[in-house]
Amino acid sequence: MAALPASLNDELAALLGDGWRVAEGERQAHGGDYSGRSALPDAVALPADAAQVAAIVNACRAHRVPIVARGAGSSSTGAVLPTAGGVVMSFERMNRIVDIRAADRVAFVEPGVLNGDLQRALAPHGLFWAPDPASADTCTVGGNLACNAGGPHTVKYGATRDNVLGLAAVTGSGELIRCGSATTKDATGYDLTHLLVGSEGTLALIVEATLKLTPLPAQRASLRARYSDVASAAAAVARIMAQPVAPAMLEFMDAACIRLAREVGGADIEDAGALLMIEADGDVATLPHAVAALEAAARGTGLMTLESAPDVIASENLWAARKALSPALRSIAPGKINEDVVVPVSRIPELIDGIQSLSREFDLPIVTFGHAGNGNMHANILFDPDDAAQNARARAALPRLFALTLSLGGTLSGEHGIGLAKRDFMVHAFDAPTLAAMRAIKQVFDPDGILNPGKVLPPA
Repeated sequence: MAALPASLNDELAALLGDGWRVAEGERQAHGGDYSGRSALPDAVALPADAAQVAAIVNACRAHRVPIVARGAGSSSTGAVLPTAGGVVMSFERMNRIVDIRAADRVAFVEPGVLNGDLQRALAPHGLFWAPDPASADTCTVGGNLACNAGGPHTVKYGATRDNVLGLAAVTGSGELIRCGSATTKDATGYDLTHLLVGSEGTLALIVEATLKLTPLPAQRASLRARYSDVASAAAAVARIMAQPVAPAMLEFMDAACIRLAREVGGADIEDAGALLMIEADGDVATLPHAVAALEAAARGTGLMTLESAPDVIASENLWAARKALSPALRSIAPGKINEDVVVPVSRIPELIDGIQSLSREFDLPIVTFGHAGNGNMHANILFDPDDAAQNARARAALPRLFALTLSLGGTLSGEHGIGLAKRDFMVHAFDAPTLAAMRAIKQVFDPDGILNPGKVLPPA
């Protein structure tokens, strides 16, 4: 990794003042993410506004210095690692909620706003923003936009891309562009808004977003269904999603997850082959009908118990235990590969069966949970990184998991994105002409390839 040109260092130090950091401690603090990987940048920039973002991009472009955008570093795919050195641009100072227009159900926010802070600011207006990942209290809206984040309520309310109306962003050419609008209908020109969402900072750096808001539901009701085996639970998911009433949440947990939720998360739940957490929302008139429809669909072969949460606190405790699952997996094994594959809902039984077969074949625990209503399963391959044999088996199981997913008509990621971890598997998900089209788009937005190089797209 080469040091930054002195002239670039002087220029950005003068522009940013104490927002320009070159001390090794600062660089290390901004060089890792939740994937466990790390890389050391040459410097860290903390812009305060869109003008400074554009100035940084223009300065770095002149010297061909890479820029990697960073929110809270909660990526599990290595998407924010400065693997080519250069500058990490942290948006922690651009954390303003610019405006909330409750009458229009829109909010204008900067990328550094925490998802949880936004939700708390919207609640007095009777509104919420639909994306609700498990890391909502620590992840940023900018990070949500970068990887098209989802969460449990995506099944009814959509992921990030479905809840963004417009963006302001700085391209790799240092130009500020604006796309979309503050309206929910817009058939004007190319849809650059939804192109940039999910592009992981490889096309442009988002500096402001116009978000579509949704009224908070008047009431919620929760169900939990225990099944004797995974296949029965997966079949119930298919039945639930085939009937007209959309659940507000439909989460799946296998037997290992149930034990962890009880033993580590403190959930009051007995062992079972699998569990579905089901939520309905609505008003006083419609909610009972929704609950009855979901209960009927949940019943079937293998059902052990079907019960409603006795109160809101019990429901929240179960969900809190579910959110604690990912870190709790460290109690089973020190290493894990967490992949968020997606298949059509009707193919979930085949996916789960295939994952269990892989677990037996490679002699490793593979714990599965996730957003079943979208077919989005989190398959966690658990192993000891210090055991060479286990490490090798875990790495060998990963491409087989992806091959299984693609064979079922699925996709490599539902909400974590591609980043560095899945980049080389993109050649199996897309044909050559499609990848060429993506590279052509990258060239238009980032002609010198300085924005998050080495991520998403495999080498040509």
